[in-house]
Amino acid sequence: MAAGDPAALAALEAAGPPPLLTDGEERDRKAEHIRLALDPRMQLGGHSYFDDYRFEHEALPEIDLDEIDTSVEFLGRRLAAPLLISSMTGGTEMAGRINRHLAEGAQATGVAVGVGSQRKALEDPAKADTFRVREVAPEAVLLANLGAVQLNYGMGVRECRQAVEMIGADALILHLNPLQEAIQPEGQCNFSGLLPKIGEVVREVGVPVVVKEIGCGISEATARALAAQGVRIVDTAGVGGTSWARIEAERARDLEIGELFAGWGLPTPESIRQVRRVEGLTVIASGGVRNGLDAAKAIALGADLVGLAYPFLAPALESAERVADKVRRTVRELKICMFCLGVKTIAELQRVKLVKGL
Repeated sequence: MAAGDPAALAALEAAGPPPLLTDGEERDRKAEHIRLALDPRMQLGGHSYFDDYRFEHEALPEIDLDEIDTSVEFLGRRLAAPLLISSMTGGTEMAGRINRHLAEGAQATGVAVGVGSQRKALEDPAKADTFRVREVAPEAVLLANLGAVQLNYGMGVRECRQAVEMIGADALILHLNPLQEAIQPEGQCNFSGLLPKIGEVVREVGVPVVVKEIGCGISEATARALAAQGVRIVDTAGVGGTSWARIEAERARDLEIGELFAGWGLPTPESIRQVRRVEGLTVIASGGVRNGLDAAKAIALGADLVGLAYPFLAPALESAERVADKVRRTVRELKICMFCLGVKTIAELQRVKLVKGL
């Protein structure tokens, strides 16, 4: 398990203890998720899969650090850096504050941001304001979010459009989370026949669709099946960061099953390599990306964009400025890496070779 992250531990203490619930009370799943996600025990920790790869240092880079350009195109817009503040939460007062701080931080730094699953807001419109962040991020690239499995539980193209319209989003994420649903006390596990329904959403929703995992990775075979349905953006969300198996097992009071499946799936570097083999896809790499060096490695492995969630959660409990500071820090780390490789652009970084196993 992960060693204690001081910022995460402080945020965990500030969040307070989880509510004491009786069997007859409705559990606030999202509030529990926030608190548990802050707990360092829910991170895989220890060895990072990105540590298996190293760059060959360029002692004579022959470039000026100040000339490095980290900007990229995404969804027809220009981002200041290839970073996505990945989807985390929504549906509670605390989640609303987190989302506003994340969005405002993204606006200030020119990166993209996603909200958590909006299912709760579709079921209870009173929760919608916890996702509405466009007012504080008028120019940010903003992604809406629903669980793909909801397409088997009464939601369809209409609800997907509502999620997009609710927040004025530029794209819609459909997340895949079979392991989480299988362990979750309230899990919805009918994933049969989802592929054509995802294809229908891609064709009808009116904005680009991103399909992502939430921590178990996406294989080449799955990416090809999604591409055949018209999906053009895939987010790996591989093994290496937050373990939703541990989180849901903690909620289900079955720690043994959480440990059994804590590392289930494809490590993020391998998922990047597999998804990259599918032509025509924009690849977002997420899952255990913790800093700008990890981000640089993900890009060199084949990613077009890099998503981070956990590193922004504790800052988002404080302020938008803390979020912006974390973005700037990550971009600085990325630029230092590029400088020591002698590359000026993200396109050049994508052509750099990584060495494995040193």
